[in-house]
Amino acid sequence: MSLADTELSIGGVKFKGIYVAIVLSLATTIGGGVWTASSLYSRLEAVEGRKIPDIKPLQEKIVLIETQLKDNNVSQLQGKLAELGTNLVVIKDQQGGLLEIKESVKELEQKVIQMQTTVEKAELATKQVASFPDDMTVIKREISDLWDGLNFVSNPYK
Repeated sequence: MSLADTELSIGGVKFKGIYVAIVLSLATTIGGGVWTASSLYSRLEAVEGRKIPDIKPLQEKIVLIETQLKDNNVSQLQGKLAELGTNLVVIKDQQGGLLEIKESVKELEQKVIQMQTTVEKAELATKQVASFPDDMTVIKREISDLWDGLNFVSNPYK
């Protein structure tokens, strides 16, 4: 049984199956079109029912933001960032040099401490030797007295 062989009888009128299929497909297409049109119409009415806000304050804010961007030279920001990057590299290099100088200063401080210790020892030795001339004077006098005593002992009548 094919669609071409099928017949439908309504009120004494016989319809072939192919015509019924064509009428049904046309009817559903028209029904779908009507439903789509009514849905579109209801959406349009909903949109028209909404109040559109005033955009003047938004335009003023946009103009204000554009003015601030121009005042802040945002367009030259890339150049400034590149300059800052270069400055940071220079600072990093100089910091490395300062760290080397700091190490050298530490070494020099240690050497200065060693020199101060040596100077303190030398001052102590100098203080001990400072009395040497007085001691030598006493020793010379004692030696002289001893020679005088020996001379007197060797020749008491002189």
